[in-house]
Amino acid sequence: MWWQYALVFAGTFIVDVVPFPLPPAVTVMVFFAILFDINIWMVLVLGVAGSILGRFTLSVYIPHLSSKLFRPKKNADVHFLVSKLERKSWKAQLVMFLYSLVPLPTTPLFIAAGMAGLKPVQVIPGFALGKIISDGAMLLLGDYAAKNTIDIIQGLVSWKSIAGFSFGLLLVFALFFVDWRVLFEHKKLTLHFHIWK
Repeated sequence: MWWQYALVFAGTFIVDVVPFPLPPAVTVMVFFAILFDINIWMVLVLGVAGSILGRFTLSVYIPHLSSKLFRPKKNADVHFLVSKLERKSWKAQLVMFLYSLVPLPTTPLFIAAGMAGLKPVQVIPGFALGKIISDGAMLLLGDYAAKNTIDIIQGLVSWKSIAGFSFGLLLVFALFFVDWRVLFEHKKLTLHFHIWK
């Protein structure tokens, strides 16, 4: 029985450690909770723990990866963007908390935070609190989900999941190709596609 909980932890870690939007970790939690009919509260604790460890790992390794993939100007641009939040760390925590409450991918935020060199302690607490609340609410709807398993499985490829994935890709696109310094300093939207080394 312990291996079922290990799958929850590993699954949420995997979807939150990769640097591109995947289905939300709560989808993994709900799927395993329904599939194995396991304790919802243990699924919440282990799922959120796996998600936090995944995002922590992402924010630690992405600066090393981004310095090898992107031009220094793009890295400086992202650093400038995040420095707007970094001045007051409570703002970064608030943004992560509020953003974690909505069903949008947090991958672009963690990529930006990692590329800019923000310490994980500056973003993880807000993310963790938001994840506990939002994922807890989703898991408490487990009774409904268990009774409608077929609808949920079909819903994994619904317009909502496709829209969420598309929006996540759009955020990653904006993070990499918008010149944030020009946007904030000159109020002019400029795109740069020549960002790779």
